[in-house]
Amino acid sequence: MPEPVLVPSTGGVTVTLHDLGGDGPDVLLCHPTGFHALMWGPVAEELQGVAHCWAPDLRGHGDTPPPPDGDMDWRGARDDVLAVSDHLGVRGGLAVGHSMGGAALLMAEQLRPGTFARLWVYEPIVFPRPEGGGDRVSNPLAESARRRRARFPSRDTAYANYAAKPPLSGLDPAALRAYVDHGFRDVPDDQAVELKCLPAVEAATFEAGGGAGAFEGLGGVEAEVVVAAGGDGAPPAQMASLVVRALPHARLERHDALTHFGPMEDPPAIAAAIRTALGLG
Repeated sequence: MPEPVLVPSTGGVTVTLHDLGGDGPDVLLCHPTGFHALMWGPVAEELQGVAHCWAPDLRGHGDTPPPPDGDMDWRGARDDVLAVSDHLGVRGGLAVGHSMGGAALLMAEQLRPGTFARLWVYEPIVFPRPEGGGDRVSNPLAESARRRRARFPSRDTAYANYAAKPPLSGLDPAALRAYVDHGFRDVPDDQAVELKCLPAVEAATFEAGGGAGAFEGLGGVEAEVVVAAGGDGAPPAQMASLVVRALPHARLERHDALTHFGPMEDPPAIAAAIRTALGLG
């Protein structure tokens, strides 16, 4: 794999952009909260013959540090998407996003219409404003994130831990391997490995309110959008139909056998859906 490219963004952040390779039009792949760009590897491998895949580590995730002021507002992730798009010369491009990554793409298209022509987004976290207004909403996932174990003796120990219990036990083994291999950094002094996206950063990302405030602007998104949703009945899946109705040019796509982690659970099926939605090959 080529060395990643460093792309300046807003708020003092430099985004790490990974070239996942392939032949065909450029396709941008954006990850969810708490994960990182290289988890798209199994999907990108399925798309090798029809697309050239690029995946950024959004701020605070993977090899992209959080902003110096610690503000994890998702408008920063939107800015990271736009910075990477500018670097690649994207105009009327193709992109894929999962959860936070899907929200960041929709927010980028709202701010700069025409950046993307087609989007495939899996359960984008773009919710209506909470009653009483404001951009930030309470998120119980934040406290769960804070309780996450940040260190393990080795990557293999971490893999065995995650593979033994849900929700990560449901991931495709190659996706889980990518999460562990590239989502931890070595801590030589302690002979350990540590999450690159630390629990406090993941919690701050959840607390930033996701795409709250972006929902009301969905009517201005002119790109063709496929909103995909799993069948677990959780709030992100329930919201998918509302997002579709708010978008001018969108359709709903169901993956009833998958959960909110769908793109990491069945990469071949997800790649096939992306190929169809984006008109690849």
